[in-house]
Amino acid sequence: MDNVRLAATKILFDVAAKGAWANVALAQTLRQEKFSDLDRKFCTELVYGTVKAGASLDWKISKYLNRPLAKVDEKILAVLRVGMYQIFFLDRVPNSAAVNESVELSKKFCGLGASKFVNGVLRSAVRDMHKSDFPTGDDVQSLALRTFHPAWLVQLFAEEFELDATKRLLDFDNTDPPLCLRVNFLRTTREKILSALKNFGLQAEESTLAPEGVICRGHGALDKFQPLRAGLCQVQDESSMTAARLLAPKPDEFVIDCCAAPGGKSTHLAELMKNRGRIVAADIYETKLEHVAQNAQRLGIKIIEPLLIDAREIGDKFFEQADKILVDAPCSGLGVLRRKADLRWRKNFNELQELPGLQSEILASAAKALKRGGILLYSTCTITRRENEAVVENFLSSREDFRLTEMRTLLPHETNTDGFFFAKIIRT
Repeated sequence: MDNVRLAATKILFDVAAKGAWANVALAQTLRQEKFSDLDRKFCTELVYGTVKAGASLDWKISKYLNRPLAKVDEKILAVLRVGMYQIFFLDRVPNSAAVNESVELSKKFCGLGASKFVNGVLRSAVRDMHKSDFPTGDDVQSLALRTFHPAWLVQLFAEEFELDATKRLLDFDNTDPPLCLRVNFLRTTREKILSALKNFGLQAEESTLAPEGVICRGHGALDKFQPLRAGLCQVQDESSMTAARLLAPKPDEFVIDCCAAPGGKSTHLAELMKNRGRIVAADIYETKLEHVAQNAQRLGIKIIEPLLIDAREIGDKFFEQADKILVDAPCSGLGVLRRKADLRWRKNFNELQELPGLQSEILASAAKALKRGGILLYSTCTITRRENEAVVENFLSSREDFRLTEMRTLLPHETNTDGFFFAKIIRT
């Protein structure tokens, strides 16, 4: 297990010191290392658990330091985080093993001089674990510490929802998300994919939210799952599949996906169109558009045209040409916090304040590209009114030729899925 802890510590250092994304760094490491399934799960737990605990874990560490946390070397801090996470949040790891392995790890990762410091801090924690007990109140700071969220985000949720709903949402964000697959109906059926998953040794069930959705639980590495590699299915959360279903494109229509990468919704639209018609998949990042093209090729889809363009220019380029438009707008991502362990710690309140302006600009531009009688779907993977209902209402107040036909919010703690917002708008 020492190699697993070392791998996890390196990832955590890269996340904290170099700005790496935990899921990307972890995936790269697991591809390179020859870990057993048990070791893969342990490494994943260490990385995601430690990253998710974030400032709450640092708060605990600070209780056993004789200096400010900011004065601790980043490499040593990475070792302490892995050790402390095991001590406080992994019951199956004996405290003695967590301490001893962390001390040895510090020698390899930080140098011999760090081991005495690491040993002292961790042994202090084991001797007096109650010294860093989280407060038990329902005030913002207490809830933030206990549920591994920044205080500003807890405050935001508290203003948006009642206390009980806020607490359920915060708890939901810390649950383990299942793997969701979208069956490629162009090539196979849901029954065949379920059977293949069973033969692969995985527990799987039909999604009740999406007709093409399959939910896998307790999955390991899917690199060798042939149906996925062969393009018979695509990784996509079941709530995300709702977007294409609501837009309901038909074969031979012209559809624009304004913010398309990495292509999950674009390829779903193409499947619903039976691979007939035209889809422009727009994005501002060339590397991400390459992923769109790769996904389309793997799934056998030929009608998607990746286009490098700012979504705010879509309206001028395709003025009144599109039958259907999907605006899956850049957003805070507050509906998918359980899937992205580090997202909650990367966001800040000022960024959230700026997003509605960008979302409104993209929506206004997309509307110009829509034919009269056409349908536009505005969607986000966030759950705050400011980025959702308010953006749509402001748009509709300025355009009498557009009418709202349906609006839906999937709240994670109510639907047990990723959080999403959808507003279906028709041009009259």
